[in-house]
Order: sequence, then C-alpha cells, then structure tokens
Amino acid sequence: MTTPTAFEALQTGALTDLTQLRELYEHPGEHARRKQVDHLHDAARRLIGCSSLVLMASTGADGSCDVTPRGGPPGFVSVLDDHTLAIPDATGNKRLDSLHNIVATGQVGLLFVIPGRDTTLRVNGRACVSADPQLLTQLTAIGKPPRSAVIVGVEEVYGHCPKAFLRGAAWKPEQWLAPDAAPSSAEVTLSHLRDPSLTIEMIEQNEREALLYRYE
Repeated sequence: MTTPTAFEALQTGALTDLTQLRELYEHPGEHARRKQVDHLHDAARRLIGCSSLVLMASTGADGSCDVTPRGGPPGFVSVLDDHTLAIPDATGNKRLDSLHNIVATGQVGLLFVIPGRDTTLRVNGRACVSADPQLLTQLTAIGKPPRSAVIVGVEEVYGHCPKAFLRGAAWKPEQWLAPDAAPSSAEVTLSHLRDPSLTIEMIEQNEREALLYRYE
C-alpha cells in the first residue's frame, strides 16, 4: 500500500463548493470590482510598453496548466489596438508547451511585470498562434522576425495592487537570499535529468551556449 501524498491527504478537508469559499472572505470592495475593464486604455498601453517581462498562463485540452516567462526589451509585446496584443515567440527549449496549449484551447492569461516597479497588469483573453509573415516582420523587438507570435484578443484587463511585490521584497536587494542559498538552474537541470554521464560543468556550459543563441 502506497503512502498518500500530502495533497491526497489534505483533499479530505478541501472546500467543495463556491459558497463555502465565499464564506471565508469579505466581499471585494467597489474599487476592486470596477478595476477590471475589457480593453487596453492609455495607462495599460503605457505599462505594457515599459514591461520587459510577461508571465504567460495557459491550459491544455486535458485541463493541465502551465505558466512560462517571456522576456525582451521594454515594449517587446506589441499593442495592435485596444483589444489586441502580439507576443513574439523567441525560440527557447522548443517544447512549445504554451503554444500547444493555446492551439488546443484558444485561451491565455498574462501578467506584465516591470523590473524595479511594483505595478503589474493582468490581461486575460482569447488567443491564437500566428505565423503570418506580414505580421511577423513587424515584431522585431527580439532582434529579428520570430517564427510565430501569440495573438491575444483582450477580454479582461486588471491592475493588481502592489502587495505581493512588497511582501516578497522583490526589488530590495538587501533582502535577497545569498547567491548560493538556492539551487542554480544547472543544478536543477542535472537533478531532473538523472544522467550519471553528465556533470554540473557540462550543464553550465550548455546553458552558456544556449544563451548566446537565445533568439534563434
């Protein structure tokens, strides 16, 4: 008999309907409700134009979820109009997890981040993956036209309060952990691959080489 995981054990006390959940919290205030809009107003456009990092959430046809970071120079995400965004795809590990999900379900969630600032913007909506050459030639912020781009039909735009960034001291170097406090990217990769023929030095070299060609 296998020992249940902590998740499996804790499911016995999980909430089973939305009424139980709502009873735990006060109702949101009027401002929290009204802050959600259905288009990219001027302030949202300006924030996206300053953002060099966006977190992209997607869901597969089987309900599995995925979040991946996308980065580039400030403004690498293009605002095509008040209801449409274009995110160039800079080729990475070629797994295409997010793109697979978007093709399968046509939905995406975005969180725009500006390093050093506690302002974030959430954008949710319909999505598709485009390889239209005419569009891609306009999306050269990452250095050259990408192989594809994620097109987002904006449905919800919400400005988050800065509490999470303040609580996490995200932009306060004096409160950051020491460089060796957490496993490095190479250490994580090595532990996942479980290949005795590999060394940490080999993984680190592969990472350095991959970064040289990050936009190809």
